[in-house]
Amino acid sequence: MRLPVPTFGERDLDLFEGFRREFDDLLRDFGRRLPLSWGPAAAGLAALDIGETKDAVEISTELPGVDEGDVKVSVDGQSVVIAGEKKSESEEKNKAWHVVERSYGAFRRVVPLNFTPDAATVKATFDKGILRVTIGKPPEMVAKKVDIPIAKAK
Repeated sequence: MRLPVPTFGERDLDLFEGFRREFDDLLRDFGRRLPLSWGPAAAGLAALDIGETKDAVEISTELPGVDEGDVKVSVDGQSVVIAGEKKSESEEKNKAWHVVERSYGAFRRVVPLNFTPDAATVKATFDKGILRVTIGKPPEMVAKKVDIPIAKAK
């Protein structure tokens, strides 16, 4: 069974063509109107890179404009918490701002782990605006590599 195909007059096609052009323009300009940094950092959160080695979980985050004393790293159960505040520079009241993309204020990131870290194995360094946190894995989590032989099926 074939469904009937609607027919449009020339005037109807012009209406749809105009709508299609407007919609295409909207999609083309969409990315241009977003902030340059999009994601957690744009929402005022510290963006994280999280990696894992055989012995540890490593977290790094860029905190430009944040003083070392304004950052706190803590262990809370099975999570590592990175918190701090980026303080606003002195504002000039006589200046008319045209674009403001930098954010100020408090931030807090919680990184859940699949183990309870020993606080003695957590190390944090802060250098040139980059915070690096290394969380040592417990000995039972450090898996030893074991090769399993593959036998031919009989």
